[in-house]
Amino acid sequence: MAFHVPLIRFSGADGPACACQSCFSIAARSQDLQNFDLFIIVEQMRTRDYLGSFELMVMLALIRLGENAYGVPITREIEERCGRQVALGSVYATLERLQEKGLVSSDLGEPTAERGGRAKRYFRVTAKGLREVRQTQVALKKLWRGLPQLEGGAV
Repeated sequence: MAFHVPLIRFSGADGPACACQSCFSIAARSQDLQNFDLFIIVEQMRTRDYLGSFELMVMLALIRLGENAYGVPITREIEERCGRQVALGSVYATLERLQEKGLVSSDLGEPTAERGGRAKRYFRVTAKGLREVRQTQVALKKLWRGLPQLEGGAV
């Protein structure tokens, strides 16, 4: 969340303690506030992280595969369903980003001999991730609706 919290002290002709342009503008317009010791301005920006198209593809593949999916099957699912090549590294980078956002979680499996003693990292969608996918679906349907160029017909 981005906050702008300048502390402005009005003490006669001293002006604001903060040097940003918006605070000077407020101080100039706020002659009647000179009796106050402190004036706080808080601007709060919306911080919802929207899913990008590839993030959405990874989330949908993960939902389709269910519990304990890992990079290779996720990559294969996207390639088969979308008809495009996908780099395994981009899937793992996306999964890491989605995990940082709290949209997926992961667990490390048991090391296996076939992987040279390395363990697989298994991913699953969190409740927050499922909500985000549903919200994205609703938003895209609203945007899609009413566009005759995209309804039916051949490409």
